[in-house]
Amino acid sequence: MSKESYYIFSSGELKRKNNSITLYKENVLKKDIPIERIKDIYVFSEVVYNSKLFEFLGSNGINVHMFNYYNYYVGSFYPKENKISGKLLVAQVIHYIDKEKRVKIAKEFIIAASFNILRNLKYYQNRGKEINVFIDEIEKLRIKLNECKTIEEIMGIEGNIRKVYYSSWKIIINQEIDFEKRIKRPPDTMVNVLISFLNSVLYTKTLSIIYQTQINPTISYLHEPGTKRFSLTLDICEVFKPLIVDRTIFSLLNKNIINEKDFVKEDYYLRIKEEGMKKVLKELEETLKRTIMHKKIKRNVSYEHLIKLEIYKLIKHLMEEQEYQGFKIWW
Repeated sequence: MSKESYYIFSSGELKRKNNSITLYKENVLKKDIPIERIKDIYVFSEVVYNSKLFEFLGSNGINVHMFNYYNYYVGSFYPKENKISGKLLVAQVIHYIDKEKRVKIAKEFIIAASFNILRNLKYYQNRGKEINVFIDEIEKLRIKLNECKTIEEIMGIEGNIRKVYYSSWKIIINQEIDFEKRIKRPPDTMVNVLISFLNSVLYTKTLSIIYQTQINPTISYLHEPGTKRFSLTLDICEVFKPLIVDRTIFSLLNKNIINEKDFVKEDYYLRIKEEGMKKVLKELEETLKRTIMHKKIKRNVSYEHLIKLEIYKLIKHLMEEQEYQGFKIWW
């Protein structure tokens, strides 16, 4: 039986019932999920928990990711790590402390991410979209990455690449969109809301995958490690945003699966309605389950599994077994 992510939109009390997770609303059973079918849980409503539930989830290695009323990610229940490697942890720290080693890894993340951005643009260029000027500008910026000596310089170029890339979206997307620039908090347009929301979900998906490995999610190289966040997750996400987040958004909007009617304006916030959120998450799951023949291992793997393979590549680099090269879309 394959495991799946479970999304909870109804409020109520989440409890353990035998070998299942159950959601009750006013003492009426709303949902019953066998534990062996759960990969991780996403909560988008007001849910009551108890310690017995978390003990049960923790013993089964189930992550719970929570979002607030405005669909902002607020935190995760991250079970006690059961795959620990002191040797790998030491290697992670060494590669962080050593400036040259850190910059090398950070640069590779953005080299790969920007390559994947170009793949997206060239896909639409081949379908008649007039976006040559954006491609040329990003290619020039990518050359400058080779000269970077600091994390700040790498982040600066990454920001400029994203700015140019987002400028092309009005041409790529067939719907009329109000999208001049990336605004995060609060996201003010439909596209900004979709980017923020899907980036958050990709972050949590990646965190769940990291939990299955021995790597520590708090020691990172591109993003600065800090409190209250799993910063290595942010690093890995940079590589996969163009493939998973951006392509999901293009599909949602160009197929008119979602439009302005799926959003509601509240004070200074724009948020996705519940039905719209379900459509977004359904499209995301379809993207993650899509498969491709892997060039190296010679078998079909899902987009989601590509993230796990990327983490293993990074581990091999940290253990000095194999030079890390970031994932690049080859199809």
